[in-house]
Amino acid sequence: MKIKLIAIGKTDEAYLLEGIEKYLKRLKHYIAVELLVLPDVKIGSKPNPDKIKEEEGKLILQKLENSDVLVLLDEGGKSFTSEKFAEYLQKKMNTVAGNLVFVIGGPFGFSEEIYTKAQEKLSLSAMTFSHQMVRLFFTEQLYRAFTIIKGEKYHHS
Repeated sequence: MKIKLIAIGKTDEAYLLEGIEKYLKRLKHYIAVELLVLPDVKIGSKPNPDKIKEEEGKLILQKLENSDVLVLLDEGGKSFTSEKFAEYLQKKMNTVAGNLVFVIGGPFGFSEEIYTKAQEKLSLSAMTFSHQMVRLFFTEQLYRAFTIIKGEKYHHS
């Protein structure tokens, strides 16, 4: 299994990029992981949220393979503690034949087509974070989960 993280729009802040790269590099010790950053969708001078979500959805679908398990990072998704997220990942590693693909959408969320295609939705918090910060938070939680799975001290150090 490989983990893919798909995100809409580039990360502008150097400190966030540094943190994301730090955890992606650490994760390679445990599992193959890939970050795919898709371009922001710009349609005209007045944003049309539904059209933007539809176009972002098309970009996301182009990056998926038939065997991928699609998990949306969505405020309406299931919440986990770090320990439960580690258990979730362990189960996925034991059962998913293809890639486990997590997606961070754009500012307007996901198209109906993406919601329909997704097998699951996860929430990092009931609070709203910038999509750029979510990348850092999620990569850190992935790393934390693997240290929990391996019984390493990072989680309570």
